[in-house]
Amino acid sequence: MVTSYSNFHVEVRNVKFIADDGRTCPKTAMVSFHNEEGEEIDSELFGAIDVNQIYSLIKEGQDINLDNFYIREFSLSSYRRINGMEKKDLVPIKGFSAKNAFFEAKKLTDFSFASYSPGEVSFDGTHFAKGKTLFNGSVFGDGNVIFSNTLFREGNIEFTGCVFGDGDFMFKNAIVKDGIKDFQDIQFGKGEVSFANTEFNNGDLLFINTHFNSGRFNFKVTRIAGGKVDFHYSVFGDCEIMFERTEFGNSRVDFRTVDFGSGRINFNRSLFGNGEVNFEGATCKSGKIQFKKAEMGAGPKNFNLMEMEDTDISFERTEFGDGDVSFYSSSFHTMSLKSCHLDHYVDLRLAKADLLDISDTIVRDIIDLEPYDFPVEIRTLDMSGMRLLGKLYIDWRHNKCKESVLNQDVTTLRQKAEQFRILKENFSGTGKYEDEDEAYIMFKRYEAKSWLTEQQEKGGIAKIASRIPDSFQWLVFDKIGLYATSPGRVLLSVVVFWFMFGIFYFLIDITGLGKTVSAVDNPDNLSTLLQSFYHSGVTFFTIGYGDVYPTGLSRVFSGLEGFMGVFMMSYFTVAFVRKVLR
Repeated sequence: MVTSYSNFHVEVRNVKFIADDGRTCPKTAMVSFHNEEGEEIDSELFGAIDVNQIYSLIKEGQDINLDNFYIREFSLSSYRRINGMEKKDLVPIKGFSAKNAFFEAKKLTDFSFASYSPGEVSFDGTHFAKGKTLFNGSVFGDGNVIFSNTLFREGNIEFTGCVFGDGDFMFKNAIVKDGIKDFQDIQFGKGEVSFANTEFNNGDLLFINTHFNSGRFNFKVTRIAGGKVDFHYSVFGDCEIMFERTEFGNSRVDFRTVDFGSGRINFNRSLFGNGEVNFEGATCKSGKIQFKKAEMGAGPKNFNLMEMEDTDISFERTEFGDGDVSFYSSSFHTMSLKSCHLDHYVDLRLAKADLLDISDTIVRDIIDLEPYDFPVEIRTLDMSGMRLLGKLYIDWRHNKCKESVLNQDVTTLRQKAEQFRILKENFSGTGKYEDEDEAYIMFKRYEAKSWLTEQQEKGGIAKIASRIPDSFQWLVFDKIGLYATSPGRVLLSVVVFWFMFGIFYFLIDITGLGKTVSAVDNPDNLSTLLQSFYHSGVTFFTIGYGDVYPTGLSRVFSGLEGFMGVFMMSYFTVAFVRKVLR
């Protein structure tokens, strides 16, 4: 049956209709379909059955087969009124099928508060051509319920409060025109719930407080033009949830406080328009949530307060579009933003995560990682390959930056060094100079470790020779002055060197290999030890009074100490000026 028609015309003829399965009807309805220009594009023949005849079959408890029939003004509300029933009394229907049927009504086609016996209930290929369609309050027994390939031309459909037994609920390939689609407060049984490849067009799509059982929820390749897509307070069992390649249009997408149960939740390649995307307070017991290569528009994206401590969530290669993105106070097992372009503010102040992966990202705005009202529990932070054109709001101590980088299991020493460099440059740009020094020290240390490892892997002479510059760098640049970040440490090293050379001169003197000699007959009566320290001081600081001079082996150490003194004073000056100028 054609679905792309703008209007239709029904002509009921007094001609007997014989269905393919042998069922007969005293009259035939010829339905012609027209395009926007009024031209007929197709026609279809149906058996024309009177609703009162259907009401009689219901009352008698007989199976109802409306396949390929035309039905006008069907209403279980009218049935209840005719039979003296209350408005919400359930109407028992033994067996029901309406495949490829054609319903129309001035106001509504009403299947509300029906109670279907176990077995398949099918509206496959049926057209609800005119009027609102109601199934609210209905109870379905075990068995498949099929609305696949249906057309709801008026767009307003209501399944509020339905209860389904075990079996599949199939709504795939359906077309629902503009209007409100209400699936609130439904209880689904075990089995697949599928809206795959359904076109919902414009209007609110409501699944508020709906309970999905174990099985599979399939929203794959579904298309929504605009309105509100609202799943908040819904509960999923242990099932696979598929929103892959779903097109949400410019709808406001609301998954607030949804319980996703456990399993795999797939939003890969889904398309979100310019409306708000809201997952605030959503929970998941365990499993994976994937938004890989999803595309989002200009609206805000709210992933705050999500409680998913045993769940892995991935936004790898997702396009977040314009608008802020927030994960404030959310908890995940692992979270990945790998290879994303983060062009706007992103709040990554997570409450807890074993791994936060922002590797290979391009950051053009602000990533906020520094909470102020709760402690940070991010064990591992992976920033390898990041292109930081914006800013990171992060604190070396509160965010445990050192530990979060060193906890990485899969990154190389070179990649760790690069991440410390990124932090160093970021802290410099944000004015956190103490944190910059900490990051710079770790950058230089891991740069040195990486270089040594690479030389060791070459083997041969390079393996042996590499130890010399590495040891020099470790002692002089790292231990003596923490890469010129600590003038106090350099000053302490000056005292250590002065003391050390004084001891050397004393030991040389008592072993007879050389001595320090007073050129003025030692007017202060200094002992050999004190004279050794005095000579060490004037030599180290290059004062050169000449009142005490070295002989023997002490000459060699005096020359070496003079060089060390010049070097250390320069080192101290660099470290001190670096601190002061910043």
